[in-house]
Amino acid sequence: MDRGRESRWEKDAMTVEIMFALMTAAALAAVVFGVLLVPALGIGVSTPEGKSLLATGTVLAAAAAVWRVVRVLRRFDAQRRMGR
Repeated sequence: MDRGRESRWEKDAMTVEIMFALMTAAALAAVVFGVLLVPALGIGVSTPEGKSLLATGTVLAAAAAVWRVVRVLRRFDAQRRMGR
């Protein structure tokens, strides 16, 4: 067999983990953005405060999504290296 190469099962597990990371990151980003969207809609999106809330929500949502993907994939890699 090919030594040092991943088996089909390992590749499938990695694909599933990547999709899980992306889907949960998208959900987390939507929640974070939604938390700041609600007050922005209450204040008014065209006001400077509303625009600032939307910009802050966008930045925080992107940061939360990246954090989630990195966290899930690092945990998967650590478990894979331990043989789980």
